[in-house]
Amino acid sequence: MENTAARVQNAVELYGDMLFRICCVMLGSAADAEDAVQETVVKYLQKAPAFADAGHEKAWLITTARNQCRDMLRRRQRHPQVELSYLPGAPADATESGILEALMALPEKFRLVLVLHYVEEYRVEEIARIIRLTPSAVKMRLQKGRRLLAEKYRKEYL
Repeated sequence: MENTAARVQNAVELYGDMLFRICCVMLGSAADAEDAVQETVVKYLQKAPAFADAGHEKAWLITTARNQCRDMLRRRQRHPQVELSYLPGAPADATESGILEALMALPEKFRLVLVLHYVEEYRVEEIARIIRLTPSAVKMRLQKGRRLLAEKYRKEYL
């Protein structure tokens, strides 16, 4: 168990920030992102998977975090809640550029590839391997995601 705990601690130190950023973008909430990362770590502890290399471990963590976010989003759809920031009279942060909000409004399949490519700096081939698509499918999602993001941003924030 000590070996597994050390592996988990090492993985959290190496990949925790990246997983948090991915989950935050997918879920739109830092608190929900923390929960998703925590659940991902719990699954890592429970399953204690063996990995061929660090890249495989990283891909497993990203996939598991993505699936956890999807589960949380499904739960939200079944049990909708109102965010406090959307209530009338809630103060808005004037320094926000709107890019994050526009990104959050995109469908998950575009949001994920955009974050992995532009924020986490993965190459197309690596993204394809992580999310189990062909590189051409990833390129198409990047292309369409950029177009949708630009349209959404122009429409809502310019």
